[in-house]
Amino acid sequence: MIPTTAPLTYGAYLRLPYLLDQQVPLTGSAHDEHLFIAVHQVHELWFKLLLVECADARDRMLAGETAVPGTRLRRCELIVGTLCDAVRLLDTMEPRDFLAFRDGLGTASGAQSAQYHEIGILLGGPKDRARIGRMGWLTPDERSRVRRRLAEPSLWDGFLALLAAAGFAHGTRAERFAAYAEIARDPAHKALGELMESLLDHDRAWSRWRSRHVLVVERQLGGAPGTAGSAGATYLRARADERFFPELWGFRGTPR
Repeated sequence: MIPTTAPLTYGAYLRLPYLLDQQVPLTGSAHDEHLFIAVHQVHELWFKLLLVECADARDRMLAGETAVPGTRLRRCELIVGTLCDAVRLLDTMEPRDFLAFRDGLGTASGAQSAQYHEIGILLGGPKDRARIGRMGWLTPDERSRVRRRLAEPSLWDGFLALLAAAGFAHGTRAERFAAYAEIARDPAHKALGELMESLLDHDRAWSRWRSRHVLVVERQLGGAPGTAGSAGATYLRARADERFFPELWGFRGTPR
């Protein structure tokens, strides 16, 4: 007799029993701890998708494509916008409600998100290989992933490869600025120009997320240290003006 296979259900496909069993408050009594956990778990799910989308955009740019990478980056911009909305949910939590479970977080800190660090490296942040030694909280799997990101090309490397493929010199900042100016002037480079705008839009979305994050932390903690002894809002405020693609922003104010 041929065995029958049970039909696939929505819950089975999404593995909902496992997924919905992962929100486990440590205090058991602080109402808003469930919200805190859900918001941060949602971040990690979206971070995972951002890594998939940005890696694909990079790979396609390295292969000479411009259209699909732009589509991927526009999707990423919307994903980061969704993260901004998720952070806003934390503003519905009163400071006293956060303090009701904060001590239970112990040595855990949002700065320990390995995927967030991966995103920064993948987009084109500084490849400081010594940083791994300072990230003692990494699991072996996380350490392996961060090392892989450090060894592979970044999204910015993919964009520079497109400049080279279009015949632009790009070895120095001055050469790249000349390339940006030519792209902005010449309709023949429309696809590259649109991709530059997509990179800027994605970067702008992250800037909004950082600003929103700072305000939420300041509302909850003021100037007090963050979890795990971090500098809290002071540290986040110092990084609020960071950009993944600073040259594209700097080019805006230069004569054409």
